Amino acid sequence: MSESSHSLSHRFRGYFPVVIDVETAGFNAQSDALLEIAAVTVKMDDEGILHPDQTFHYHIEPFEGANLEPAALEFNGIDPNCALRGAIEESEAMKALCKGIRKAQKEADCQRSVIVAHNATFDQSFVNAAIARCNIKRTPFHPFVSFDTTSLAGLSLGQTVLVKACRAAGVEFDQKEAHSALYDAQKTTELFCYMINRYKALGGWPLSEQV
Repeated sequence: MSESSHSLSHRFRGYFPVVIDVETAGFNAQSDALLEIAAVTVKMDDEGILHPDQTFHYHIEPFEGANLEPAALEFNGIDPNCALRGAIEESEAMKALCKGIRKAQKEADCQRSVIVAHNATFDQSFVNAAIARCNIKRTPFHPFVSFDTTSLAGLSLGQTVLVKACRAAGVEFDQKEAHSALYDAQKTTELFCYMINRYKALGGWPLSEQV
């Protein structure tokens, strides 16, 4: 077996998986505020096993003119005006995130980062909208390619809800901690690694090992 078959770049054809979770003030990425974002990168060991790696986490101030849906805030429990959040401007958070991900992507010898998320279209839409608002030209993220753990979990575990998928995979999940971008990103990363590693253990990867 070649060393390249155990590289992150080879495993995902040059893509660098970055698990993302966001907490927002609604469902519309163009008008509703992005309030919290967490990202977790992954690494591959010498045996080709995927593990969580670096974590990036930011509480974010609503952008100027942002809509704040009361129902969304009640659901995630975030008070955008609470000083204890330690929130920073959206542009500061997104520039720091993109810079950190670009560096990690380069170190992994990958060409582009791909967002991994549970119901990925939602998180990706808010990331793309924030990057556009902040006029960030050197974004590491592919604008539309994503790995959706909802679909992967439905295929491999017969579950689509994050907490149920985690439990089916043997990943501990505390419902009381849910709807924190950091906690959900960490658990989604554990789930993603489990599914990728299980597929390998069952003989699905590398393709050259198939009979």
